[in-house]
Amino acid sequence: MVKLYLAIPCYNEEEVLRDSAEKLKNKYEQMMSEHKITFDSKIVFIDDGSKDKTWSIIRELHEENDVFQGIKLSRNRGHQNALLCGLMTLKDEADAVISIDADLQDDINTFDEMISKYEEGCDVVYGVRSKRETDTFFKRFTAEAFYKILNRMGAKVIFNHADFRLMSRRALEAFSQYKETNIFLRGMVPLIGYKSDIVTYERFERLAGESKYPLKKMLALAWEGMTSMSIQPIRIITWSGLIIFIISLAMIIYSVVRFFIGATVSGWASTLCSIWALGGLQLLAIGIIGEYIGKIYLETKRRPRFIVEEYLKD
Repeated sequence: MVKLYLAIPCYNEEEVLRDSAEKLKNKYEQMMSEHKITFDSKIVFIDDGSKDKTWSIIRELHEENDVFQGIKLSRNRGHQNALLCGLMTLKDEADAVISIDADLQDDINTFDEMISKYEEGCDVVYGVRSKRETDTFFKRFTAEAFYKILNRMGAKVIFNHADFRLMSRRALEAFSQYKETNIFLRGMVPLIGYKSDIVTYERFERLAGESKYPLKKMLALAWEGMTSMSIQPIRIITWSGLIIFIISLAMIIYSVVRFFIGATVSGWASTLCSIWALGGLQLLAIGIIGEYIGKIYLETKRRPRFIVEEYLKD
């Protein structure tokens, strides 16, 4: 049997937390009765500095049933750091850890298949959405573009996989060696290189509350993934500069030829356009390079990625 822990990041989830906890407890009881997981397996909620009653509910759940545990971060650190906190805190406690969001839009019935693949020798099992029929056209289009752009930019992510995955203790030990401050878990986990597989599932509608990943945060996550996992944006600047330089040489030759044949005319429009185009490109280039310099600055500080204020364990 597998000693299984769940790492569940939570931020302002008071509307869904009790319902999710009940479903997870029932699922655990079923798996324990079928001798798939040990009786000391745990469900661990990580409170990412919530402003509502999330932590109070986690404390109540822990007092009601010791299958529930809670980790409280000292302040809001974002979904990725909260999840990282759970994984790193639990890596020595369990044989395997499954990460899943608190709204349970990911199908908990895939736990059985994940454990089967783990027992077959997989150190990482990715939960992958089989389809996106419940999403709006805009959400589906932007989500698929998100994965395609990330892969094009060098961040090798699993298509239609978010942060629903199983990781073995061995995989978590290996992952603990990645010390960077700027983290993008769905791009970093495949770097481990151990044997992996996928399970497919259909994602459910959110029961209550609002999505914690609206378009603005998805765009921020995509940018974080690109700049944390790849230097491709800087290479794009290099190639853009080279192309513009070649075009500039051609325009110089053209202007000189026009001058000697006496066909010069006032070119204020083309000059103005060139200045705007080059000025915009230069500002964009400075911004992208500045983003990388900023990341280097944060990395050199070596500040903690999270601080645990309280751990409801026993």
